[in-house]
Amino acid sequence: MSLEPALEYVRDRIQTRPTLALVLGSGLGSLVEAASGTTVLPTTDIPGYPTSTVVGHAGKLVFGRLSGRDVVFLQGRLHRYEGHDLEKTTFPIRLMAAMGVRRLLLTNAAGGVNPGFPPGTLMWITSHINWSFETPTLPETARTPVYDRAWTREAIGVAEHLGIQTRQGTYAWTRGPQYETPAEVRALAALGADAVGMSTVPEALVANSLGMRVLGLSTITNAAAGLGEEPLNHEEVLETGQRVQQELQRLVMGVVA
Repeated sequence: MSLEPALEYVRDRIQTRPTLALVLGSGLGSLVEAASGTTVLPTTDIPGYPTSTVVGHAGKLVFGRLSGRDVVFLQGRLHRYEGHDLEKTTFPIRLMAAMGVRRLLLTNAAGGVNPGFPPGTLMWITSHINWSFETPTLPETARTPVYDRAWTREAIGVAEHLGIQTRQGTYAWTRGPQYETPAEVRALAALGADAVGMSTVPEALVANSLGMRVLGLSTITNAAAGLGEEPLNHEEVLETGQRVQQELQRLVMGVVA
């Protein structure tokens, strides 16, 4: 899949050259409101750009200034369960790398597998489990660790300075779109997962292989199946995202600064 038509389209319409990108998870897209001087490009207008179909994922690239830095937001990521292959799912990451982005902050909404991580917990991703058993085609072999340790330590320091409690843990990626069964959650817990979701890992692998520094941040929006009393639903994910968005926004702005 050629990036050149998309790259030319974007460069013809923006004045900035961001080196930091932020991928916004379910219910977290309003973070772009904190940016100034924004230019919004609907992804449906970008040549070759796959279409996002998930509620809560708007499908926009937003360029602007955040905490004094030129950034680009991906407001509406792509998921494997939408029918895209992993090359299409990671198209935005490859595009942003071609634009010169060198740091990637991945956020997501995740289910809490660790009972000590209740809804509303903010968790830095330190490792992941690929429960889909699929791997995107990588330009080069991904380096270990995938999630940049130095940047994660800096981000933890920012959170402590702001008085925001965060945790660290392992994120498990499942293909979806169905939520995990209680038996699967027990298996993931036994493997060492602290949170589970349907995104992030392909993006992190591709970004890492392209030489980008990767920082991962999960918002625990619900207890995983079998750990809570209520059935899982996407509305709960969006509601919890809204509830913690102010704290999350402060944290992300601090990390960007």
